[in-house]
Amino acid sequence: MPTAPQTTDELYEALQANQRRPYGRTRTVTAEELVDAAERFEETLPLVRALLELQEAYTYGSEPRKSPVAFARLLTLFDEQPDVFDENLRHLVFWRFKWVAAALRALPEIPLTSLRQWLTEMRERYEKAGLGLQPYYGQTYRLAAHVGEDEALAFELWAGRTRTRLSDCEACEIGERALYHLAAGDDERALGTWEPVLAGKESCQEEPARSIAHALLPLLRAGHTDRARELHLAGYRGCRRNPSMSGEVGRHLEFCALTGNEARGLELLAENRNLFDEVDSPLELLDFLTGVEVLLRRVEQLGHGELPAAGFPGRTWTVSGLRAEVHGRADDLAARFDARNGTTAHTERRSTRLDRAPLLEALELTLRTRHLDEVAPGAPVVAPAARTAPDLSEPLPELIARARALDERGHPDARACWTELRTRVTARGYTHPDDPAVGPLARLRADLLADEASRLGERDDFTGAAALYEEAAGLYDDAGSSAHAALARAHALLATAEIPPRTSAPAGSGTTPRGPADGADDTPAEVAALTAAHAAMVRLHAESPGLAPYQEARLLRLRATALGLRLQASGSDGHVAAVLDEIGLLHDFATRHDVTGQIAGALILRASTFALSGDLPAAVAETDALLDRLNAHGPAWHLPRALGLRARLRLGAQDAEGAHADLGEALRLAAAWPANVDTARLHGDLAEACLRLGRPDEALRHLTRSAELNLRRGDRFDAYCAYSNAATLSLDLGRVEDCIALLDSLLAEPDVAAGEPNDRLVAQLRLTRARALRAGEDLKAATAEVLALAAESAGWDDDPGSHAVIAAETAVLLAEADEFDRAREAADQALAAHARDPRHEALSNCLRELARLQARQQGADGLAGALAFLADAGRVADGARTAGYEAHGRSLDSALAYEYGRVHAYADAYEEALAALEKALALLGEPGPESDRAGEWAECVRFAAAMEGIYLERPAPALARLDAAVSRLTALGHTGETEPLTSLADRLRDEE
Repeated sequence: MPTAPQTTDELYEALQANQRRPYGRTRTVTAEELVDAAERFEETLPLVRALLELQEAYTYGSEPRKSPVAFARLLTLFDEQPDVFDENLRHLVFWRFKWVAAALRALPEIPLTSLRQWLTEMRERYEKAGLGLQPYYGQTYRLAAHVGEDEALAFELWAGRTRTRLSDCEACEIGERALYHLAAGDDERALGTWEPVLAGKESCQEEPARSIAHALLPLLRAGHTDRARELHLAGYRGCRRNPSMSGEVGRHLEFCALTGNEARGLELLAENRNLFDEVDSPLELLDFLTGVEVLLRRVEQLGHGELPAAGFPGRTWTVSGLRAEVHGRADDLAARFDARNGTTAHTERRSTRLDRAPLLEALELTLRTRHLDEVAPGAPVVAPAARTAPDLSEPLPELIARARALDERGHPDARACWTELRTRVTARGYTHPDDPAVGPLARLRADLLADEASRLGERDDFTGAAALYEEAAGLYDDAGSSAHAALARAHALLATAEIPPRTSAPAGSGTTPRGPADGADDTPAEVAALTAAHAAMVRLHAESPGLAPYQEARLLRLRATALGLRLQASGSDGHVAAVLDEIGLLHDFATRHDVTGQIAGALILRASTFALSGDLPAAVAETDALLDRLNAHGPAWHLPRALGLRARLRLGAQDAEGAHADLGEALRLAAAWPANVDTARLHGDLAEACLRLGRPDEALRHLTRSAELNLRRGDRFDAYCAYSNAATLSLDLGRVEDCIALLDSLLAEPDVAAGEPNDRLVAQLRLTRARALRAGEDLKAATAEVLALAAESAGWDDDPGSHAVIAAETAVLLAEADEFDRAREAADQALAAHARDPRHEALSNCLRELARLQARQQGADGLAGALAFLADAGRVADGARTAGYEAHGRSLDSALAYEYGRVHAYADAYEEALAALEKALALLGEPGPESDRAGEWAECVRFAAAMEGIYLERPAPALARLDAAVSRLTALGHTGETEPLTSLADRLRDEE
């Protein structure tokens, strides 16, 4: 706290500010400082309020040793100066007797007699104050349940009594009753008791998160796996990193361990590493550590004891090492509680949890399913084995010869051979064979460098690829292989031309779709580089006699590829003919010399060129011919790629069904050539086809599969993009918790947390998470996220449009929290950024929503502010019209007119509302038989009739309006849109 409060008003403001902080050390330390500050005032009331805040911070910050001390001071003040305590403060004092009882139970060093003495004092104080004793009996039952003696009697004495104002909330009492039945072995009755809490009908600060954690395993035992999965995602979010709910975190770790989700369990453990240091409650720590041990024991049983694990601070841990440490500490805690209580209840309960067998072999909890093999450091990438892998055990000369022969054909098995050769050549004591057929070591090293360069190029590391190709060319020269040197230099030329020009903006998707002008400044440089690379290749070709047919065909393909990439960069029709001419040279040469792989390559390039030039029919015809040839003559490893190409063409031609079939077949065939086919892209394309076919759940599976495959091969940026799309789709499908869980997992990745993949991609992930939090009604967390994003994006001088969108969404969230002044400031930031890089539709939507929120919340008092937002929206719509922008959703003008109507209606200005709605109807025009605006038009009619018939008390014209609209819509076949209109008409007729 920078400066101590100097007045009581400042103290109260500081207390309110501290109450808005999350529970934890920062809030607790501040509360302690505020108590020190309150003691300097003469009045007692400031100290009372400060002590109440301090005890709350201790209680929910999991510091039970300090909570009774703070309450003792409070109780002394209550006894000495009762007049200071009004009815509300008096209520809080009596309420917090229960907090002290819970704190004392959590401390094994407190004798059992002291716990019972405290309950006796609680009873005496309640009786003296004329208060009902149900809360006292509630605490008596909790002590009996804790000790493990006489629970049934204590339960009946509590549960059968009438609730009072000082009873725990309904949600908490439901939870306690359910735990009683659970301990008795009655899962069914426990779940039935829990139902109002699990369904969200009863809740409080700790519920339903606390009950969910305990209900997960009973739900599984009862066969309710889907519900257990849903509640795990929602419940974990309510307790993670919270010291006062560390026991519940342990239950979620246990749930992961018993459902085949050990990798997720380790991920959640890492996210909650703070609990090892911040939980000061021995009882909470025992519950947490037992859950941790269940997880670690299961991971160890599966043979992964050497995996790293997050644990106690001060050292690094493996799973096995941490399990041993946790076991010792938790056993000691259980023994201490049992010694204090004179029973064996805690040791027995702990043993029951540790001995529990997995309930399910595998339960898919999140969209990002991970396995222990995948989280191991340096885990190898395992490709699916659908085709017999090549035998690599042959002697070195034969292996080298086979690798080169396969490479000449472009056969995918060459890569496995090169990998094996690289291992042998780099091994200590390698001796190169003295065999003329093998050639010198420099030749072999050049071959390996060329293979490595090819792999880098596939990962878009063109700088590294170009350097390795140049190095390989030098070694080929040293080995006297000039033809190979020429080919390596041609590869280096192309790779160099593909190196992206340096710009101030990082590459990536951005937080919103970028405009068509984005990157336009780079296009001339790319085109010039590719033109120069092609010219250099032509010269190199002319200066390289003695090329073998396969080498010359490969060089011709590189020439055609350079011009194809130039066409892709420029989009110029003037570049099409040159590409087709080069492809013709390649095709003719490959056909003449029967270079089968390059014949297929030429046909693929030709089909792609037609597609780039916009001639989809020609592209499809070319691809059909290619597939016919591949099926007849091979090579078979080109079939998945060709089918993928035709599928993308079919998507462009709106044939989603055909694309889906092609992609399914491509994936089936790709299983035979896993190292040669971009299956991640096939899954991504399948996701698009599924979306167009109205199969969003299937699309979601393919998106996550695409992301997983990209991660396995090291393409983290593409993987995160696919996951980002999956998160957005899951949010669109209403799977809010799935979306949040996926994004939490991604944002916890070390490289993502550091913003390494791309700061705009990370921002997109965070923005989607904020939207999901908002959809899940966690407005506080959503607002905090977008406020942080808005502050960061304000510095994106290269991308003001993204800042405009983020600031606009920030404004809406602030308005939903009734902070309209701050919302106005954020909206002004959004408008300033929009002026530099327009985002017409996003800004219009947000400004209209801001107006609606202010008018709805403030009525006539908020009309001026709401109209100011709508005036801004009007200027945005004017700018869109001038720019020729067409909205993807509702017309900006008609939507604005409708919002004017709604805002005036909230302010009771009904004539103005009706006039605005008439304008909206005029802008929309009457719907036609195919109109997709029929629903919007019908809503405008309904709203106008309501204004007219109900609020302005003119039912006759309102009914005429409704009847005419119903007749119009019915005649056009829009019967679904008539129901709200007929319902309103019936109401108006009933009221006449």
